[in-house]
This record gives sequence, structure tokens and C-alpha cells, in this order.
Amino acid sequence: MPHMPHVALLIETSRSYGRELLRGVRRYVSEHGPWSVFVELRALESKPPPWLKNWRGNGILTRTGSPAIARAVRATGVPAVELRSSRLAPGLPFVGIDNVALGKTVAEHFLERGFRNFGFFEIDSEDYFERRRDSFVHCIRQAGYECDTFYTSGSRERPAQWEKQQDDIAAWLTSLKHPVAIMACTDQLGFWLLDACKRAGISVPDEVAVVGVENDDSLCTMANPPLSSVPLGGERVGFEAAATLQRLMQNGDSTVSEMLLQPLDIVVRQSSDVVAIDDPLLAAAVQFIRDNAARGIGVNDILKAVPISRSTLERRLRAVLNHSPNAEINRVRLIRTKQLLCETDLTLDQVAQRSGFRHPQYMCDLFKRTFHQTPGEWRNSQRGHTN
Repeated sequence: MPHMPHVALLIETSRSYGRELLRGVRRYVSEHGPWSVFVELRALESKPPPWLKNWRGNGILTRTGSPAIARAVRATGVPAVELRSSRLAPGLPFVGIDNVALGKTVAEHFLERGFRNFGFFEIDSEDYFERRRDSFVHCIRQAGYECDTFYTSGSRERPAQWEKQQDDIAAWLTSLKHPVAIMACTDQLGFWLLDACKRAGISVPDEVAVVGVENDDSLCTMANPPLSSVPLGGERVGFEAAATLQRLMQNGDSTVSEMLLQPLDIVVRQSSDVVAIDDPLLAAAVQFIRDNAARGIGVNDILKAVPISRSTLERRLRAVLNHSPNAEINRVRLIRTKQLLCETDLTLDQVAQRSGFRHPQYMCDLFKRTFHQTPGEWRNSQRGHTN
């Protein structure tokens, strides 16, 4: 009988991302196993299992949250893959999300909605938080705008003085020029922002729009209003990390030292679902596109719904969004296309129909020109399929 690998999963179960990672590992083992797997209910700060120092297993997948975990993993001498950060575990193959792409995704989300004032709410504990911030700010500045940042110190998302912190955040939010779009580097910080808006009597999303990171269902839906967020796609990361570990266990070598996966599209909830355009007719036209693009509308339908001429619509939309009304319609349709490809098993013909495209081939051609992948290739990449 072939040897069954014994693998330890030192991954926290206290956060949604960790649980997503475990689902990805589970799917890999179902398709390519079997493995004998150690897993337990853990927090990021949990100590190493006592038995680990004498363990003679075959591999470890770790989210290293402390120097103690890093030392314990190194001491085993077995192949290991890091899924959190290389800061505490240098030298291990790393599989995770491209945080530069993540920051750019949020910046583009706000820019597409016409915002001209921006902020970033950060915490100082992780280098990947800094990459999110730097990417977001860089993208905003490339578009010709500035970004105000609010910083909270501490290595964890646990305020030392909750009331003082919320008062400080509320004061910062009040000092900004409205309407303003703010990226929070985690959902927890996004939740705090929305609470501070409520305390300060600031309307969300009309005066302040907020997007967080991780798409933690508990935080996003508990927030008032519900928080828009970037899913990290932990299931894909877990699947690819397991595949990387398998290669390490089989031949002692990994094909990559670092694998960065693209973040998923933002899950838009009420906290950022707004068009921040001063021109009321143009704002109405853009909102009409976003509400109806998947129904197969054209520019004539916009003109029937909004009292604006074709030439004025074209000129004003290009001035604000830098593209034509038709391009905006197709952009919104492609967002719907990606959602259906990711969340359903519909055929391409069905996806095209439900996204507002009359011809599936046109959808496929436009998708490839825009994202440099066919719809099928993109669908596979989002589901963690490997060749």
C-alpha cells in the first residue's frame, strides 16, 4: 500500500479566511489524497501543539502567527508551506493573495463610482497591510487625487480603549471632505469605521463609502449598513498550498517560492453602493446603467430614462469615467459575467444571456480582451483548478 502522508494544518479556525483555507485543502485531499490530517480549533495566537517537537510527519501547512510557531515548524525539519506572511517564516514557500492587486481593485471600484476624495484606514501589524495601503494610495495618486490615511497602532485588531478609538475615528471622518471613499485594510477596521460614522451622524454611503477586506460574513452583515468587502478567495489559496506541499513531500522541491493569487471581485453591499457624481443627470444615467445593464439595454434606453442628450451623455461620462456609455454598459455586464462564472455552473450561453449580452461569442471576445483569459480559463482559476 502506498504511504499516506501525515500532514499538520496549523491554520486558525477563528476567522473566515482560515476556514476557507481548510475547505481548499479538503478539496485538494479529496481529489488527490488521501492524507492523514491533523486539524484543531485554533486562534492565530494559539501555541504549537505539544507533540509537534517530537513529530515525524511529512508536511505542514501553517499560518504563522507567532515566533513560537515559526520555531516549532522549523524544528520539525519537515516540508512546510506558509499561508500568512514570510515575515516570521522566511525561506518557506509562500502561497497567498496578491495584495498589490487587491489595493488596486478597491481603488478602481471607488474611481469607477466617481469619487474624488479618498482615505485609507490602516493598522501597523503586518507587511501585507502596508502593501494594500501603498497600492491603493499609488492607484489613487496615478488618477490625479490624494489620499488621507488614518492610523491605529497595535499588533492586533483589539483596541486598548474602545470609546476613545471610536471618538478619534469619528473626528477624522468629520475632518475629511465629503463625499469620501475609504478603504479599510480589514473588515474589522471597516466595521469600526461604519460604527464611527453612525456616532458622528455621517450618512453611509452618500457622505462616506467604505470597503473592507476578507468578506467575513459575520462582520460584513452585522455592520450597519452592511459592509462591502474584497473576498480573499481562501479556498483557492488552500487548494494551491496543498498542491505545493504535495510537490515538496514527493520530491523535496517546489516549483515556486512564492505564489500570489488574484483577489476576487468586491462583494458590493450598501456601504459602497453609490454613484458619487455631482451632476445629477449623469449620476442618474450611471445608476440606470448599473441597475439595468444585465437586461440587455443600449444607449437609447438610457436616453429614454434620463432627460439628457446623447452628445451630452457621451461628453460628460468621458469627462468623469474616461470612457463611453457603451463601454460603461459592457463594464457592468462583465462584472455580472464574472460573478456568474464564479458562483454558478451555467453554460457560457446562459451566462451571456443573464449578463445582458446578445451574442455569447461577443461576450467571450470582450472578456478575453479585457482580462487576458477566456471565460473558461478565468472560471477555472477562481475555483483553484490546476492543470
